[in-house]
Amino acid sequence: MVLAMSCNSSQKTVAEPVKEQEPSLGPVTYAQTVTETDLKAHLYTYASDEFEGRETGKPGQKKAVEYIKEQYLKLGVPAAKGNGDYFQNVPLEVMKLPTGSIRANGTEYILGDDFLTFSSNAEHYDEVVYAGYGIEDGDYSDYRDLEVKGKLVLVKAGEPKNEDGTFKLSGSSEASVWSNMSEAVGKRRELAVSKGAKGMLYFDPGNYSRYKRYFEYMKLNGGGQMSIVDGKDDGYFEIYLTEAMAKALLSDLETSDVPKVVPVSLEVSLETSNSKVSSENVAALLKGSEKPNEYVIISSHLDHIGVTADGQINNGADDDGSGTVALLEIAEAFKKASDAGHGPKRSVVFLHVTGEEKGLLGSQYYTDVEPIFPLEQTVANLNIDMIGRIDPKREGDRNYVYLIGSDKLSTDLHELSEEVNKKYTNIELDYTYNDENDPNRFYYRSDHYNFAKNNIPIIFYFNGTHEDYHRPGDTPDKINYDLLENRTRLIFHTAWEVANRADRVIVDKTSK
Repeated sequence: MVLAMSCNSSQKTVAEPVKEQEPSLGPVTYAQTVTETDLKAHLYTYASDEFEGRETGKPGQKKAVEYIKEQYLKLGVPAAKGNGDYFQNVPLEVMKLPTGSIRANGTEYILGDDFLTFSSNAEHYDEVVYAGYGIEDGDYSDYRDLEVKGKLVLVKAGEPKNEDGTFKLSGSSEASVWSNMSEAVGKRRELAVSKGAKGMLYFDPGNYSRYKRYFEYMKLNGGGQMSIVDGKDDGYFEIYLTEAMAKALLSDLETSDVPKVVPVSLEVSLETSNSKVSSENVAALLKGSEKPNEYVIISSHLDHIGVTADGQINNGADDDGSGTVALLEIAEAFKKASDAGHGPKRSVVFLHVTGEEKGLLGSQYYTDVEPIFPLEQTVANLNIDMIGRIDPKREGDRNYVYLIGSDKLSTDLHELSEEVNKKYTNIELDYTYNDENDPNRFYYRSDHYNFAKNNIPIIFYFNGTHEDYHRPGDTPDKINYDLLENRTRLIFHTAWEVANRADRVIVDKTSK
């Protein structure tokens, strides 16, 4: 996330907002408190060298959370947690790449060549349980009549088809979520764990190259995989198989869908070391005046990627300093409205999450481990991740923002978003990256996804990538502050409408 674009006369300027109300009578008054000047002041501090790139768990990230907390204290916006603490501790650990090998039926298989894993395990197994596609959905189950508790399950990617070539789960030519590359592993993992499986051997040629690139990156950089410590250390592990190793375990794996127990002599010898990491989400709350137990969550990630090996600081002004300061300005606008007696009817949560760059960990912790507020009472999530720059593809046409996910779960939210924009900000809402077939798969790559997978309607606001994405060149002097102001006002107006309308946003679709 290529040339930094400057604001010049050859490009279209930000369109004048369409003001259908007098500012004194509506949210326009409070939206106008979001200013280029304030955004710039925040960002030149937040994305300065002092914060050392805000890498998760490092001193710079600790400075970042303290800065955010200080701003909420100044605004008088209380902490979301009942004990008055703005910080939600997110316990993490880093697991280094394992070393070792696996011997199956007398043949040794080499880590990194024949299989990949980021887990450790040192046990002998006399059998594996082949669970076909590893799917359980509606009346269909690959686990029917299988006992897998404490055992290894062997599964493959894809999903079952009928004789006419249609998919069994959908009854049509359209594949289900189980074939979605970004969700295939997670859904199978969740199901295997729920069945009590000790681990999963997974054959997925489509995803294997992705795991391989990540494995080689970690190997080259001596890094490790960061994950949440949830107190449920049951020793579960995963191994991703090459075709050769998968067929050595079960020769007809590709053609057989029949679950069965497979006798095998499997000696797993994989060792690694873990180190604990302490990190925090920051959460503040404006309580609703009429529906305080319904929550609108506005989010951004507070972390970035830290310092390069040669000492250069990745300041992350756009990613996601722009989202962080936008969220602070939105909070100020809501607080001014509240102080004037126009507080939101629903509660608004301002959530700054950690560990996004490590795998959406802070938002995952919030949704999957310790929601501060019940997910079933969460109306929507508006997620802000990179809204301060211009995608080079948009040169000469700068008054835009990419919207992703607005229609995935709720037609209602999508239509509301469109109407709000036409009424107040007149930005071009570009849905290029909302395409399910977009190879970038941005829908799965920021914190809104952890809310969406829990069937909470979301909108992801994004300006696209540029040449400074994840590089030291992502600095505050390259931010287009007029665009940042207008995009932030759009998000405020959208949040205002979601928080104040009579009925909560309707969910009329299911998560894919």
